[in-house]
Amino acid sequence: MDMKRKLELLEAWENRHPEMGVISFRCSATDEMFLATATDIPAKFNRIRFQLSAGNCPNKRLQELWEQYGEDAFELQVVKRLEYDDPKENHQEELETLCELCLLENPNARRFWK
Repeated sequence: MDMKRKLELLEAWENRHPEMGVISFRCSATDEMFLATATDIPAKFNRIRFQLSAGNCPNKRLQELWEQYGEDAFELQVVKRLEYDDPKENHQEELETLCELCLLENPNARRFWK
């Protein structure tokens, strides 16, 4: 790959507009819901699923439910998406506010990170 192509790919990566928002893992057996903020939604789903499958999830209750009921007992969904313009700007504060609103709307929900 030539240098020009590498620079094009690097620029495209830096200017990408990843999907951001609040995601949930809901156990259908217990109706418990775990919410997490995501600056890249597909990547966050993959990361948490990998941690759960490896038995290495930092949320012990979620890990227990995953081991007890299995992956098929979980519904993964995007609860809210964050609309934003500048992908280089830090949107963590906006994501946290969005997560707080989701927690208020869902009595069975709790944060993924305690």
